[in-house]
Amino acid sequence: MADKRTQKPRRGSSSRPGDARPKAAARSKAGGPGGGRPRDDKRSDGPRDGVSGPKPAAAGARTAPRARPDRKPADRPAPDKRGDVQQQAPIRPLIKRSGALPGQTAPLILETGNEDGYQLLDMGLNETGQGEKLEQYGSLRIVRPEAQALWSRGLPDSEWTKADAVFTGDTDEDGIGRWAFPNVPLGETWPMKLLGVDFHGRLTSFRHVGVFPEQIAHWRWMADRITDSRRPLKVLNLFGYTGVASLVAAKAGAEVTHVDASKKAIGWARENQALARLEDKPIRWICEDAMKFIAREERRGNRYDIILTDPPKFGRGPNGEVWQLFEHLPLMLDICRELLSDKPVGLVLTAYSIRASFYATHELLRETMRGAGGRVESGELIIRESGKPEADECRALSTSLFSRWLPQ
Repeated sequence: MADKRTQKPRRGSSSRPGDARPKAAARSKAGGPGGGRPRDDKRSDGPRDGVSGPKPAAAGARTAPRARPDRKPADRPAPDKRGDVQQQAPIRPLIKRSGALPGQTAPLILETGNEDGYQLLDMGLNETGQGEKLEQYGSLRIVRPEAQALWSRGLPDSEWTKADAVFTGDTDEDGIGRWAFPNVPLGETWPMKLLGVDFHGRLTSFRHVGVFPEQIAHWRWMADRITDSRRPLKVLNLFGYTGVASLVAAKAGAEVTHVDASKKAIGWARENQALARLEDKPIRWICEDAMKFIAREERRGNRYDIILTDPPKFGRGPNGEVWQLFEHLPLMLDICRELLSDKPVGLVLTAYSIRASFYATHELLRETMRGAGGRVESGELIIRESGKPEADECRALSTSLFSRWLPQ
């Protein structure tokens, strides 16, 4: 529920492109394009879905935290108690690779700045000494906790008080909370657009909004490769969350397979496909445990030109499958290598909220691609402020680690 600065969000109306305010998500009929009212979240600010994890509640509602699979910016509570976790036998042994290691570029910083549809306006400490960030998502100005903002705000308080929604409550990375609406009560969703793709933003109890803008750097790279390839490309998007990356790839001309273990995330992605008017594009929406899916694809001999994988550090699949990043990532990448086509374009890994250097994923991916040639690039995804009049005053926020293998 909202705090004393708010009123209950209005519900019952559907979102329309161009509407400046979020609308409450309308229930889809069974079998309809929306497939229900997904409210899952993932990623760096909190829990996500991709194996399966916490199901964030509607804006303003209280829920109990649950371990998440998928963000994914996009969201998983830290699993401190794992007494009920049973170790699973590996799907198959790792393949012993031979040959030379790929070339390398590290560190590489991929930056997102002022995008049409997103801006990081400012960051800094509030009056209680807590770090926060001020962002513009489409028509909505949002304030959320940001532990890395250890400095003073760069913009005057008058800019921060213009916020439409402020996340309050638990400021821990994996904590849940609620949204306050200082000016006008808002609903749950609102229309957004990035890289020419329309989709729904959604205020969730894990502080996320359904998209992680730092990923634009990977999406733009992928769209350019698809457009320039002059041949049909197949893209596999593992832990695909709300489907924005899948829609970017499909819009560029690729045939896409999108995998996420959360039914609600898949439903949200289908809603986004309808809003983006891309229903005629070849996208397979697969609700399944990611490891089980890729193991079956390997056995079937299916291959992909581009593979995106954005796993959580911990999660559960729809049938209780357990995902733990440091235990399962080597085999996941090993299988992904076998899924690459004879003329691959790239394999991209993003890792959020882990206690490791990008060199860990860098060396793992190089070893995985031993004998395949090409190059492994690794580093950090950052977002640069774009709300300051002077470019030198625009600070950067590191959001995640990444490694990607390119054939040349």
